[in-house]
Formats: sequence, structure tokens, C-alpha cells
Amino acid sequence: MEIVTPWYYLGYIIPHLYTDMDAYQFYRIAPEGMMLVTTQLNLQDRTLAAVENELSTLWERFDLLARLGRINRIAVSGVPLAAMLGRARTLALLEEASARTGLPCDTDMEAHIKALKYLGASRIVLSAKWPDSFNQAVIRYLSEAGIEVIASHGLGTTLQESKATNAAQDHLRALEAGRKLLAGTPTAQALMMPGGLWLTIYAAPMLESEFGKPVTLNITATTWAALYAEGNRLQRRPDPRWGKLLASL
Repeated sequence: MEIVTPWYYLGYIIPHLYTDMDAYQFYRIAPEGMMLVTTQLNLQDRTLAAVENELSTLWERFDLLARLGRINRIAVSGVPLAAMLGRARTLALLEEASARTGLPCDTDMEAHIKALKYLGASRIVLSAKWPDSFNQAVIRYLSEAGIEVIASHGLGTTLQESKATNAAQDHLRALEAGRKLLAGTPTAQALMMPGGLWLTIYAAPMLESEFGKPVTLNITATTWAALYAEGNRLQRRPDPRWGKLLASL
């Protein structure tokens, strides 16, 4: 049957004032009829102070999406918010957001955790564009969820540098960093490559084919979590070529 109107609306709160790479990648990996509805924050840095400065706006964005009356699920894009707040505070925020909106609420970070556990991966490697120092906050968060990061690599870019990087170059850097980690850590069960400003959807299935290990990305994890929660209400499945996680639906 031809899909002529959206059957699923995923509300997505982007940390930045514009939407580009998130939407570009989403509309390649999501099944037909799934719509991304974005609204924005204005995160200035990957710090706790910068995150807390956006919390009042975050609540406004939850309310805005809920008022639309057609959203199925709300997710907060990116990792900095969760990593800086810590897992206990993030889970409490999501619980309050769900009660406030009447909708299931998620973050990219929690979607990664759900996906990794679903895939049976408790020992992983982590590759990201940000510095190794920020990776430590992500590693602590994952540890609280029972996921051990046995090796990690940060490309060292600032938030502003990440916004300005070249997509083609980013694809090659994703391949290089992923290969280095997976080749050097054969006991890893999966590779996590977070970062909404990083073009990784093409690199992920290439790395999976080379190493036989699943690779989770922000956009694949959050899209998978939304579709998985649909259960028998799922109307369309993603193309399995986008990786082991989406192929599992």
C-alpha cells in the first residue's frame, strides 16, 4: 500500500538553532511515512553550565511539541545534555517530561543504551568527534547503565568546530576512527559513535561489514527505539542496509 501521509511523528529537540545533519540522516534511514518534527535549543558548549542554561527552554520545547497533538514520541537530540546532567538527573527529567506531555520521552543517550542492551553488547568501544575529556562523562554515564567502555577515542573538536566541519571529511574520519578502535579491541561487542553533527550513516554499515560488530549512532538508536516501542503497531520497517540495529526490527 502506498504511504501518502505520515503515520508516525517523532518530535526531536535539537541542541542547536538550526537542523541539518540530523534531518539529512533521518530521512535516509527512517521508513517511509515516518516524520521528524524538530524544535531547537541554543546550546553554547558541552558543559554543565551551558546545559543548565537551556533547561527552561527545554521545558518550553517539550510543551510545544505536546501541543501539536500528533506527536508519537519526543526525544532530545545529542549527548551533551544527558552526559552533563548525569544519568539519575536525566532519567528524572524524562520521567517528568513524560508526565507533563503524556508522551514517551527519550534522549539519544538512553536510546543508545536500550539499543546496546537489545544487541547484547555490554563491552563496547566509543568513538566521537569531541575531546577525550568529554568522553569521560559519557563513559561514566554508560557505566551507570551497566555498559563498559573498554576503549575510546575523541577527535578533539569543539562544539563550534563540529558545526563547521565538512561532511565528506567527517565520513572518512568516522571510518578511520572506527577501524582503529575495532581492530585494536577485538573483544569489543559493539561500537558506539554518538554525535548529531557527524555524518556517520554511511560509515556504520561499512564498519559492520568489515568487523561483524554492530555500530550504534544517535539517529539510528533513537529511530530504532521509537519504532521498537511500536511493537505490532509498526507499519513500515527501515531498509536493513542501514545496519544491524535497524535490520533487527
